[in-house]
Amino acid sequence: MRLSKHFIPTVKENPKEAEIVSHRLMLRSGMIRQSSAGIYIWLPTGLRVLNKIANIVREEQNRAGAIELLMPTIQPAELWQESGRYDAYGKEMLRITDRHERDMLFGPTNEEMITDLFKNNVKSYKDLPLNMYHIQWKFRDEVRPRFGIMRGREFLMKDNYSFDLDFEGAKESYNKMYVAYLRTFARLGLVAIPVKADSGAIGGDMSHEFQILAETGESTLHYDKAIEDFDLSSLTGDIDDETVAKLQSYYAMEEEKHDADNCPVADSDLKTAKGIEVGHIFYFGTKYSESMGATVAGPDGKEVNVEMGSYGIGVSRLVGALIEANHDDNGIIWPEAVAPYKVGLINLRFKDENCTAACDALYNKLEAAGIEVLYDDRDAGAGAKFADMDLIGVPWQVVVGPKGLEKGVIELKNRRTGERVELTEEELLEKLG
Repeated sequence: MRLSKHFIPTVKENPKEAEIVSHRLMLRSGMIRQSSAGIYIWLPTGLRVLNKIANIVREEQNRAGAIELLMPTIQPAELWQESGRYDAYGKEMLRITDRHERDMLFGPTNEEMITDLFKNNVKSYKDLPLNMYHIQWKFRDEVRPRFGIMRGREFLMKDNYSFDLDFEGAKESYNKMYVAYLRTFARLGLVAIPVKADSGAIGGDMSHEFQILAETGESTLHYDKAIEDFDLSSLTGDIDDETVAKLQSYYAMEEEKHDADNCPVADSDLKTAKGIEVGHIFYFGTKYSESMGATVAGPDGKEVNVEMGSYGIGVSRLVGALIEANHDDNGIIWPEAVAPYKVGLINLRFKDENCTAACDALYNKLEAAGIEVLYDDRDAGAGAKFADMDLIGVPWQVVVGPKGLEKGVIELKNRRTGERVELTEEELLEKLG
């Protein structure tokens, strides 16, 4: 994409309303703009990152055997009244009335809707296990939305729900999601710490939060350093329950639950870091199947309330969390897997015909090779072009200037390390291909 024809409204100064790094950089780099409190317009580069994260999440859900569907954002209140959560959920739920005076709500989560779908369509244990997910916008009416998309009112979430005949099956479904989450965050270039957690309004008694490490995180974590060293390649193929059980046994606690006097981890092995919650998984048994009548005929013909689990990843929250974990004073440093573009092509001398011709030709070759390129072809100074590329965070910067062309080389800069090398065009295409 040529920057001269793109829409990336970058800003030099830090916006006054932005309290944290990710909010500042998302506004400055032209990823988002606020529509109203806690609600944002996703601009082109922001949307590209959001979609790439969603696709990685989707691939790992599919790999784990979950089936994608799409449920509506607006839900009938009677489903929540049936489960007993309509009044209990609180003011975060946006309640509305349609023209026929029916009570509706903008869904903050989908346990009730998926349970209703299940009970009306699945009748036999032979159809189990079943795990269904979707990636959909949610709304929670936060009393004080802040930190940009990290604590907004409208957010994109992957949520899925497992249905099993008994506890053993439910535990296996839970462990599959546990592994899928670790794989997902690893593919995003993040260190994720699974922390035993409370289930809150969702309910249940087996739960883990997934916290990614970032210096600007809200939570303080204490954990066994062995978690960071764990080799995820023992988690390929079928679920190895023994390995998962070992991983789940590692100590990891938030500050308020950590007891230093009785900590089971030696001081030399205990690490402390800041974390940002980006995922949460729950097992809640028959909490919803009992209240809403979700049963199947078991092997003996008797009706059985299915065992359920719920699993969520904050897809839009991950955009902010990735920035919190990957930035410097000059801007964002995207991991290559989710960067809006892999390569930023910079024409140092717009008015130099040779430079422009060389850049145009290289741009076409990169595009033909299937490499995502943001080509800064603007009539602007080199300093402004470098600053914008650093701010936007494209992993590789390809710099074409008259001096390099005279020598037959092109400069390649690694955004993360700052390393610069001079390569021939052939070497450049081979390295980026």
